[in-house]
Amino acid sequence: MAITSIFLGLFVVIIISLCLFGAYVDEDENEILELSSNKTFLLMLKIPEECVTDEELPRLLTKRLTDVYSSSPSLSRYFTSVEAMDFREENATITYHLQFEVPSKDDNFLKYMMSEELVLGILLQDFHDQNMSACEALGLDPESLLLYE
Repeated sequence: MAITSIFLGLFVVIIISLCLFGAYVDEDENEILELSSNKTFLLMLKIPEECVTDEELPRLLTKRLTDVYSSSPSLSRYFTSVEAMDFREENATITYHLQFEVPSKDDNFLKYMMSEELVLGILLQDFHDQNMSACEALGLDPESLLLYE
């Protein structure tokens, strides 16, 4: 009888805990921010000389950059677009324009969430995590990536 009471009490506590946990809502997860300002970065990639003649490279890199920032847990909700701005074969560089929508007048947000270090770090991490062919593996050398606000 005592063992049955203990199991019944434990069962009731578990059911009550599950009900309370199911009712919990994380307010930050569903918060809708008013995104009214734009934050832009210029990203310059140095291209290996053997890849300069690859005509598909700018399109492939645009898609890759879009995928990186669209799937980033910290930046995906702010990312809006990436656009190839300049492709120069003579100095083997390609420049991209990264666009983010951010909350207006939130200095802490801009300082910590939209810092050059974070935006570049996410891209560097992706380049290190992915096993790509030679021309698509740009950025394995941190010196090949430059980011400007």
